[in-house]
This record gives sequence, C-alpha cells and structure tokens, in this order.
Amino acid sequence: MPRFAANLSMMFNEVPFLDRFALAAQSGFKAVEFLFPYDFPAAEIATRLRDNGLSQVLFNAPPGDWTKGERGMAALPGRQGEFRDAIAKALEYCAVLECPRLHVMAGLKPEGAAHDTMTAVYGANLAWAADECAKAGVKPIIEPINHRDIPGFFLNTTDQAAAIINAVGPEKLGMQFDLYHCQITEGDVVKRVEKHLPLIAHMQVADTPGRHEPGTGEVNWPFVFDRIDALGFRGWIGCEYRPAGDTVAGLGWFEPYKG
Repeated sequence: MPRFAANLSMMFNEVPFLDRFALAAQSGFKAVEFLFPYDFPAAEIATRLRDNGLSQVLFNAPPGDWTKGERGMAALPGRQGEFRDAIAKALEYCAVLECPRLHVMAGLKPEGAAHDTMTAVYGANLAWAADECAKAGVKPIIEPINHRDIPGFFLNTTDQAAAIINAVGPEKLGMQFDLYHCQITEGDVVKRVEKHLPLIAHMQVADTPGRHEPGTGEVNWPFVFDRIDALGFRGWIGCEYRPAGDTVAGLGWFEPYKG
C-alpha cells in the first residue's frame, strides 16, 4: 500500500507550524515532510516528531535567499562556497531529525548563463554533496519542477534529472518524482514512473491544475496509486498540495491508505 507523508509547509496551515505535527498524527499520518526547518531549532522539531510518533522523511537544503526569489544554488556558477555551507547546515538538521532524504534545489537560470556551464556546475556540486551526504547516511535527491510554478527553474524534466543522476551515480543521488510537476510538464505520469522507477527515491503528489488534494482535479488518482503500488515502490509519497479548504475536511482521499 502506498505510504503518504503530510507536507507541513502546505497542510494544516490552520495552526502554527509546530502544532501541525500533532494534527498530522491525529489524521493518520506516520511521517511528515516540509520545505525548510531552519526557522526552528532542530531539537524542538525532533521533540514534536517524537511526541507524535512521526518520522521525518524529507526537507530541502537551504535554497539561497528565498524571500528574494532564489530557488536553490546547486546549478549556479559562482555560488559553490555558499552551496557547500548550505549542505553542511542541512546535514546538521538531518542528524537531529534522523531524516534520510535531502532535496537539493537546482536554482533559477541567471540571465546570460550558458546551459552547458550550469550543467557542469550542477554535476560537480551534486557529486560533492552526494559524498558528504553519504558520510551522514543521507541520500540527496533532485526534483524536476514545472515552469508554470517556478519560471526559469533549471531542472524541468524527468529525463533531464535521470541523465544527471546517472552521471553522478544512482547509488549516490536519487530522483524526487513529483507527479504534479510531471503532469504539467510531461504528462503520461504512470509511464514516466515506470521508466524512472529505479532512480526514484521519493515521490510527491498534488492534483492538477489547482495543486489541491487528490480528487479535486483531472487525474485518476486511485489508478495511479494502485499502479505505483503494483510496481513495488516502497518509498514515501509526500502530500505537497494546498488544501482546497480545511485540511482535515479534505482528507477523504486518504482514508483507504491509512494504517
């Protein structure tokens, strides 16, 4: 049966962040993910996880200045030192939260930057990060993101991600396969999952076009989830969606997968 993790950056926004862990557990989730933990002490988050019987399965490395629109640094020429500092900080949190996956965002393409140059920087940064993460028992993962949500993002397609992962080494680097982004950019999500399954370390889900909970848009999610299960994917599927209304009221889709 598919295993779903609540995304606490998007779900349960009816209460402050640190109170969302309890609501996730009360709603039947066994694991959580979120975008960034860095506004809170790692020990405080660990306490919330422990008190609610939850596992932390994913968060993002520092992306640069998020408030100024930055969306990662891994592919950005001239930011290598800052990128390494970000990975070091993220791994400190991974250790305290016992988190096995770390999303490393590529970043936005700077005006005038050559694609080949960015690809080379991206590969070198990810190879370094993979070695550092391996020492800590963490697997870094990369996520193709559609141009509608983040215009100019460097990594867009699952094939592009697969090429980079194979160059670095699938044992060192994995794919974060977000079915929402894939549906927008490429479509044919089940066939994409089938093609890239050996590289996929984590999945995420939201319906299209509104990025709300499954069942609010165009995708036949019971079919998709059954196929993912039949293919043998045993990782976590993060619920990175914006509830269309009250979070708990919108969890009817989740009922068959509790347990």
